[in-house]
Amino acid sequence: MKYSRATNYALHTMVYLTITPKGKSIGVEQLAKLQELSPTYLSKILTKLVKAGLIESNPGVNGGYSIVRKSHEISFLDVIHAIEGKATLFNCSLEHEVFNNEDCLIENVMIEAEKKMKDELNNRYIIDIAKQIKSTKNHEGL
Repeated sequence: MKYSRATNYALHTMVYLTITPKGKSIGVEQLAKLQELSPTYLSKILTKLVKAGLIESNPGVNGGYSIVRKSHEISFLDVIHAIEGKATLFNCSLEHEVFNNEDCLIENVMIEAEKKMKDELNNRYIIDIAKQIKSTKNHEGL
């Protein structure tokens, strides 16, 4: 299983915005430069984060993006859902008449594993990574 590059960039962006002093916005150009990617590509990711209610866009000369929700409430799963959506990772596509069973037993295993992963990601918060970075004072490791 692999998450998209957009999710990778979104998680890094959220950590960076979390370590940014409260009340300060960071522009798309600066966020893109930090991650060495196109501002146009990052803008698409930022739009999804805005739509999910995780960040806000502040217009104007000193505008940019900032965290809108309480940072200690933003989980990894929140960010992943903002980018990837909430669809399940596995869908059984086979008929199961051969097994005399209407349910897909394989899908049941996959759904249970996915639930455990989602529970773990839902209990991991962006702020925890930001705190580790702040304690080392090394923002380069994002």
